[in-house]
Amino acid sequence: MKLLRLALVLVFPFTLITQKKEITNEEIWNFEFSSERLEEIHPLTTVSQYTVLEVDRRTQTSKIVAYDYATANVTEEIVNSASSALVPFFTSYSFSKDENKLLLESESEPIYRRSKRAKYFIYDRTTNKTSLLFGSKVQEPKFAPDGSKVAFVFERNLYIKNLEENSIEQITSDGSEHIINGLTDWVYEEEFGFVRAFDWNADGSALVFMQFDETLVPTYSMDVIGDNLYPFPYTFKYPKAGETNSTVGLYLYSLAEKQVTSITLGEEKPYYIPQIKFSPNKNKLMVQTINRHQNHLQLWSYDIQQGTAQVILEEREDTYVDVHDNLKFLKDESFLWTSERDGYNHIYHYKADGTLKKQLTQGNWEVTRFFGVQEKTKEVYYASVEPGSTERAVYSIKLNGSKKRALSPENGTNGVAFSADYKYYIHTFEDSNTPMQYNLRLTATGKIIRPIEDNAALKKKLSNYTLSTKEFSTIEINGNELNMWMIKPKDFDHNKKYPLLMFQYSGPGSQKVANSWNDSNDFWHQSLAQKGYIVACVDGRGTGFKGTAFKKVTYKQLVHFETLDQIEVARKLGQESYIDAERIGIWGWSYGGHMSTNCILKGNDVFALAIAVAPVTSWRFYDTIYTERFMRTPQENPEGYDLNSPFNYPELLKGDYLLIHGSGDDNVHLQNTMRMAEALVQANKPFELMIYPDKNHGIFGGNTRLHLYNKMTNFILNKL
Repeated sequence: MKLLRLALVLVFPFTLITQKKEITNEEIWNFEFSSERLEEIHPLTTVSQYTVLEVDRRTQTSKIVAYDYATANVTEEIVNSASSALVPFFTSYSFSKDENKLLLESESEPIYRRSKRAKYFIYDRTTNKTSLLFGSKVQEPKFAPDGSKVAFVFERNLYIKNLEENSIEQITSDGSEHIINGLTDWVYEEEFGFVRAFDWNADGSALVFMQFDETLVPTYSMDVIGDNLYPFPYTFKYPKAGETNSTVGLYLYSLAEKQVTSITLGEEKPYYIPQIKFSPNKNKLMVQTINRHQNHLQLWSYDIQQGTAQVILEEREDTYVDVHDNLKFLKDESFLWTSERDGYNHIYHYKADGTLKKQLTQGNWEVTRFFGVQEKTKEVYYASVEPGSTERAVYSIKLNGSKKRALSPENGTNGVAFSADYKYYIHTFEDSNTPMQYNLRLTATGKIIRPIEDNAALKKKLSNYTLSTKEFSTIEINGNELNMWMIKPKDFDHNKKYPLLMFQYSGPGSQKVANSWNDSNDFWHQSLAQKGYIVACVDGRGTGFKGTAFKKVTYKQLVHFETLDQIEVARKLGQESYIDAERIGIWGWSYGGHMSTNCILKGNDVFALAIAVAPVTSWRFYDTIYTERFMRTPQENPEGYDLNSPFNYPELLKGDYLLIHGSGDDNVHLQNTMRMAEALVQANKPFELMIYPDKNHGIFGGNTRLHLYNKMTNFILNKL
């Protein structure tokens, strides 16, 4: 007996020491597994250095530090909020072109997904002085090319501050509830992805800006519950599919003449203007326009001195043209452009007049990002999926299309940030097993000069947890090889049967099956695997990086083929000996919530559970630009809109369904969930509903995310 007790004493402490921990939702949403990242890397042009923003939110201090590329030494602490009472706590920065002045962003408050208001301070490195840009919070300030002025928007009007004279000039005065100058409206911001709608020309003598007239755009209203006695309505202009958009105008302001003139591109006024950008020529403005169907894009060259315009490039598709901002000018005014015209996204080189010089990249793979051009060596740098659609590799290629070489040695998700002279690059790397790494490399050889950050502390922390491997593979579904990942319990046994939870997003051109490091959802999926679930994700038809035929097959019938694919995936995986075919669930957010809802209805013989977070339930309720790009208008395509709207067939529900939404969602309106809930009630179908008061499409703030993921976890544990 004594020997047995001694053995237990010896073994039990060892068990305590080696026992792995399980991930908790509290840890995930306290961001205890966040990777260290270099914030806002900026390569300096005047010296071989780069700057990084270092923010300590706990102490409310921030600083910008300059590092030498070659030695890794700190060369200068450019500005530090802790060192001066005149420098506020700031969370973002930008340099003037000569890098003598900085704009420091402070007290930022979000408006929608990308827009914000903030106080901005100007820090002058030559005088070491800090001054306030404007007395109130403003939007989108931008230095003039010579750094002597800053343009910005306040209360929907455009202003210019002369920093040398400390004077402010108001450029427009008609900004109002329905008129926006220099900023985009809600739908442009959300779907074309930009907020600042003005640009300086090369010498700072002129400013071009867009004006949005929202007068005829229908208004959406949502109640803000808040903590007052009465809720109050928040209203904003939101054009739903088929409804009236803003009227958009383009204007030129001459600083010398102090005059605003209208820009006319052609006989017909453009419907959408998804980009404006000056070339290196001070008189040449480049404007992208696209029609309402978004299948005919034109690139205009406009001479601001002569007032003349010509189309120099066009893109046409039977389906739609994806808008991008991959327009890069060279010193000779030729330019680089990306296009899907051969079925895959590739880089093209054009003369200044739009004559094609060379298609630089080609093959059955896609360019995913354009990094820049080193004109001295005539090399173009880009990322692509050439090693496989789940990977991101970095390459260089000559302007004549020759001598392509890889700058990233490993499969995974690779990125680069070049020094101004392209001698060095900061190489970022991550894969499903490796958190973000930063290494400084020599561009000529790719050789590592020094490591910058490897997230060793995070890796050490995670070594104490039970983590499963994310297994990548493909699965043949409906005649297509689809990318898939799967997470199994760490103690997986082929002889056992496990419940399966599927995750997806499925939107056009999107990707969830990528060889990259874990985000918060991945850690949550790991926690479910620790509880005995298999989690899988499959990118079906309509998703990205496999060519236009695969991506655009869903045209005019969103979520139809995507739903068929997810149902068939579940059916096929359910045939595996280790998966319990009676316990298969699916979840998704936004587009993914639309999908999970359709799957449990149309796949009611396969799915036992579904969770839909902030789902679209009818494309009639979503915005013009996104919806009409893929569906045309509801007037043109009523069946495409209605045949896949789940509140039209609520009687199909058999399994357990959890419906979640934020009442302050400006993007996918609560209307979607309320219509779905009402349809289920009238069909006498039981379901669970969770509304988060005043929360937007991201459903976050305070304890909200933890509550949300606890809710979903408990639903899965109790029902699947």
